[in-house]
Amino acid sequence: MRNKIIFGVLISLTVLSFYWYAFVALKEFSIPQEDIIDAYTYEPLSDLEMEVEQIEADKYKFSYKSFDGAVVNGQLSYPSIKSQKYPVFIGVSAMGRGYQRWWVDSFKGRPTVSQVNKITSMANNLGYAVIAIDARYHGTRKDPDRSLQSIMNDLNFFGNKDTYESMIKDTVLDYRVLIDWINQQQIFDNQKIVIGGYSMGGQVALLAASTDHRIERVLSIVPPHLDDKVALVAPKNFVSLLEGREVLLVTANDDENATKKENQILFDSINTSEKLHITFEGDHILPDNYVSSLEDWLTLSDEP
Repeated sequence: MRNKIIFGVLISLTVLSFYWYAFVALKEFSIPQEDIIDAYTYEPLSDLEMEVEQIEADKYKFSYKSFDGAVVNGQLSYPSIKSQKYPVFIGVSAMGRGYQRWWVDSFKGRPTVSQVNKITSMANNLGYAVIAIDARYHGTRKDPDRSLQSIMNDLNFFGNKDTYESMIKDTVLDYRVLIDWINQQQIFDNQKIVIGGYSMGGQVALLAASTDHRIERVLSIVPPHLDDKVALVAPKNFVSLLEGREVLLVTANDDENATKKENQILFDSINTSEKLHITFEGDHILPDNYVSSLEDWLTLSDEP
C-alpha cells in the first residue's frame, strides 16, 4: 500500500512538473533590438518638480517626478574639495536595497555587503559628485500591495514577467530623467557622467548606458545573466550599443547568478574597444578588497 502511495505521488509530481513547464514556465522569446530600444523612449519633461533639501554638509536628499508622474527619491553628495564643475557618478543599488546603501555601511541593522558605500567614498575623494535614487518597488518606493518578493515569485514560478520587466525598464527611465536634470545644472560636468551598480544595479547600469549616449562610462558589478525569457531587460540584448563608451565589468567566477562562461560571453559582446574585465574568485558577494581594484579606472583623466 505504501509503495502505491509513493508511486502515485511521484506520478502526480511528474504530471504537475510537465504541466508547469509546458503551460506556465516562461519561454525564451527574442525581440528585435530596435523594438527593445523603442520601449525605452520617453517624452522629456519641462518641469521635474525637483525638490532638494540639505541634510548635512555636502549631502542632500531630493525628489522629483519621472516621465510617468511617479515620485522618485534619492540622495546626492559632493566632494569636500570644491570645484567649479563636478563629474558625476550615478549609483544604482542591488535588488532589495535602497539608495541609502551608497552612503552607509549598514542600514536598519543589515550590513551593506555590496560595499557600494566604499565606492561613494572613493568617488567623492576622486572629485565626483555621487547621486543615487531608489528603483521602482524599492526603498522609499515600496508598494505595500506589491512586494518585491511577489514580483519575483510571479517571474520565477507563475510565468508572469510583466511587472519585473516594467520595474527594470521604468527604473532605467527614471535614471534617464535624472540625467535630464543633471544636464541642466551648471555645477555638473555633463561630459563626465559615469553610471555604476551592483547586481541588479549592474544590469540597470548597462541598460541605461546602452540607451543613453550622455553616459560616458559604465561600471557593472556582478550583473545577473538573463536570457530571452526577459528579453526586454536582458543586458545581452543591449551591450552591442555601447560603442565609444568605457566599460568596466566586474564578475565572480562562482557567481550563482551568472557562470564564468556567461560573464565572458557578456564581456565579449560589449561593443567597445575601451573595455576591461576584472574577475574575482568567489560568489555573488565579492571579497572585501574588490573596491580598491576600481580606483585606477575611476581616477579622472586630465583630458577635457
